[in-house]
Amino acid sequence: MDKLVITPTYNEKENAEKIVRKVMSLAGDFHMLIVDDGSPDGTAAIVRSLQSEFNGRLHLLERSGKLGLGTAYIAGFKWALERNYQYIFEMDADFSHNPDDLLRLHEACTKGADVAVGSRYVKGGSVVNWPWDRIFISKGGALYTRIITWMPVKDPTAGFICYTNKVLSALPLDEIQFIGYAFQIEMKYRAWKKGFKIKEVPITFVDRREGVSKMSSGIVQEAMKGVWKMRNF
Repeated sequence: MDKLVITPTYNEKENAEKIVRKVMSLAGDFHMLIVDDGSPDGTAAIVRSLQSEFNGRLHLLERSGKLGLGTAYIAGFKWALERNYQYIFEMDADFSHNPDDLLRLHEACTKGADVAVGSRYVKGGSVVNWPWDRIFISKGGALYTRIITWMPVKDPTAGFICYTNKVLSALPLDEIQFIGYAFQIEMKYRAWKKGFKIKEVPITFVDRREGVSKMSSGIVQEAMKGVWKMRNF
């Protein structure tokens, strides 16, 4: 057991089977953990129906309600560390992240990175199907974060990531404070502050075609306020 892809879900019935089959089809024997927050649309049932087909490579962690992206990933990280996975990935269920890029993130970590970030904002990266105002907010937020934290990551809110086991083992997972976009910033910031090497890998981010986005104004506000608190970590 070497590589685990963690994918949180809430009402992703349109995407669940497709994303699982795509990841399972990749070379390299990827395993997958779906962390489902009590989706009322039956997402978890779809995943359960696929588990026997993939011979112990597909796992499901069911939670009682919608508890937030950050807590889903923390639960997944702990699950992965208990089973000694060496490369632990974050990836969305909606195909905004291209599963084929998991191979490139893994390669970056095998070549010396401690954290590999699928980045929209380095050379070669891009965003597809976003309106101009959302791109403006996202890029502005990235610049805002770099100015305040001094962290040299051009896409600090990115959610397509490979962490090595040693990084997640070294971070105080029970002390992570944020649950939305600020969670993504906080994880990278804590890794950077501990001296781990972060490598940004250019990706093309494609806005979801099916299902409903979980973005909200509250998530954005959490990130804007949260970066100031992180300076004290």
